[in-house]
Amino acid sequence: MPANLPPEARVKLAKYSEAKTVEDKIKALEEFISSVPKHKGTENLMLWARRRLAELREELELRKRKKVGGGGPQYFIEKAGAAQVVMLGPPSVGKSSILARVTNAKPEISPFPFTTKLPTPGMLVYEDLQFQLVDTPALIVEDPESSFNNRVIGLARNADALILVFSFDMPDLENSVSMVLEMLDDRGIVVSKSKGLVKIKKSRGVEGVRVIGHGRLVDSTEEDLRRLLASYRIYNAIIEVEGEVSLDDVEASILTSRVYKPTIILINKADIAEGIAETLERVSRIAPKDVPVIPVSAASGRGLEGLGGLVFKMLNIIRVYTKSPNKEPDPRPLIVKRGATVIEVAEMVHERLAGNFKYAKVWGRSVKFPGQRVGSDHVVEDGDIVEIHSY
Repeated sequence: MPANLPPEARVKLAKYSEAKTVEDKIKALEEFISSVPKHKGTENLMLWARRRLAELREELELRKRKKVGGGGPQYFIEKAGAAQVVMLGPPSVGKSSILARVTNAKPEISPFPFTTKLPTPGMLVYEDLQFQLVDTPALIVEDPESSFNNRVIGLARNADALILVFSFDMPDLENSVSMVLEMLDDRGIVVSKSKGLVKIKKSRGVEGVRVIGHGRLVDSTEEDLRRLLASYRIYNAIIEVEGEVSLDDVEASILTSRVYKPTIILINKADIAEGIAETLERVSRIAPKDVPVIPVSAASGRGLEGLGGLVFKMLNIIRVYTKSPNKEPDPRPLIVKRGATVIEVAEMVHERLAGNFKYAKVWGRSVKFPGQRVGSDHVVEDGDIVEIHSY
C-alpha cells in the first residue's frame, strides 16, 4: 500500500463501500477488480478483493439455502455478556479443553485434530461480570487462503477481543505463531496498538473531515489527508488516529477496513513442557510487545485462574454502578471504556437524562470523599457509584 489506483478504480471501490446489500457489494467488487491494473503494487489489494468477494458469494449462497429450507453450518455467534472474546488457533492445541476448564460449556474434546466443527460459546465469570468466550474450529495454518479460514476469522472480526491459543508440544511453535499473526494482519485485523491504526467513520452528521485520537500523521498534513479521502469520495467523516500513521496507513484502512482487537496469546500444555522460559522468550520476540504471552495448562488449570482478570484488563473497560436518590445502587454495572465521563454514563442510562443533566454525586475511587458532587466532565473509575441529577 498504497496501490496507486487510477481514478476509475477508486470510484468503483467507493461504490463497494457505499453498497448496502450483499448482491450490490458483490457487483461493485467485481467491477472494482476488473478495473484494477495488474502489477506488483496491486498484488496485496487484489488478494484482499478476491478473498472478500469469495466471502460475500459464500454468504449469499448460505442465505439462499436458508430461504429454501436448507441451512448449513451456523458460524455467527450472537454476543452476550460484558464482551465477546473469540479463541483462535491451529488444531490440537486445547482450545476446547480451555473452554471447558474456565466456563460452563461442554464442548466435544478429542485427541483428533479438527474435532470442533462449529463455534461453541461459554461464559467466563469474573467477579460480577461474565465474558462470552467462543471456541472456534481450528485454523488451517498450512493453507492460509482457505475459505474455511475466512469463516473462522470472520468471527474474530466481529469479536471484542481475541485469545490466540497454541501449545508447547507443537513441532514448529514459533512459525505457527508468526503465520497466525500474519493471517490476521492480511485480513485487516490488528492485534497491537504499537502499530499505526486508522478508523474511518463516515457520517452525514459531520461536516467535512474531523481528525481525532491520540496519534499523529507522520508524513503529511490534514489537507493531504482530506485530498486522499476526497479521491475515494469520502467528504464527511471522523478519522480516529492511533499511533504514528502515514497516508499509506490511511489508504490501507480505506481499502481493507482494518480493525483493532486487543489480544492475549496462551500457550497450553505447560504441565508437560520442558524449557518453558526459553520457549516463552522466543515467542515473545515474535509477538507484539503489548500482546501478553502466557503459559497455561487446561489439564491442571495452571495460569487460567486469572484469565477473567486478564480479559477485563485488555478490554480497557470499567464498571460503573448507577443509583437513584435515597435508593441502593443497581447491582448490575454499566460497562464503559476507561476514561469515560459522567455525561457518557448519563447517555448510557437515557438520552433525556444526559440532555437535562444538572450534576452528579459520586462514591468511589474517582472522588475525594463519598457522595462528592461533580460536573459532566468528571472521569469515573472502576467500581464508582454514580447518582445523576437532572433539571
